[in-house]
Amino acid sequence: MRVLVVFAHPVESSFQAALHQRVVDALAAAGHDIDDCNLYREGFNPVLSRDERLNYHDLTRNRDPVAPYVERVLAAEALVLVYPVWNFGFPAIMKGFFDRVFLPGVSFRMQDGKVVPALHNIRKLSAVATYGGAWWRAFLVGDPPRKCVTRVLRAVVKPAAPVGYLAHYDMNRSTAESRARFLDRVTSSMHAF
Repeated sequence: MRVLVVFAHPVESSFQAALHQRVVDALAAAGHDIDDCNLYREGFNPVLSRDERLNYHDLTRNRDPVAPYVERVLAAEALVLVYPVWNFGFPAIMKGFFDRVFLPGVSFRMQDGKVVPALHNIRKLSAVATYGGAWWRAFLVGDPPRKCVTRVLRAVVKPAAPVGYLAHYDMNRSTAESRARFLDRVTSSMHAF
């Protein structure tokens, strides 16, 4: 399966970077074809420009500024997101990736004023996330990143596509043992992907 891995963390020595490497290695070991999209390393610009917004619904022009990324999304059969949760949301660079790349004609189309999901080439979706705070804090605010993956993104990919969400909560008080357990969990999940 061709898997697009989208990674968002600026520090190459972070635990998130170790998770990213584990995801890529385990998917490759399982025989998948990996397109590794490291947003920071690639210098992805997350800012939706004025012109992009004005041309957002123009299917002949809206892809132009991000065409290589659109091509990568459309070539993928599966999507794995790897990111930290900051302020109960995605890092700005990943949010900008969705804003600029998941366009009309890419992840959805408009029909009679209604959004119709269109990213049916994605047959499997997973996320690997870390949270600084405890699970209960994320729960109290509704865990927006989890809902975005398991509800919003799930709605635009192939109907009934399997969706996984792996989260290590309470990173601020994590231990070497808790991080090792989570790395093992991620490895097992990606081997079975």
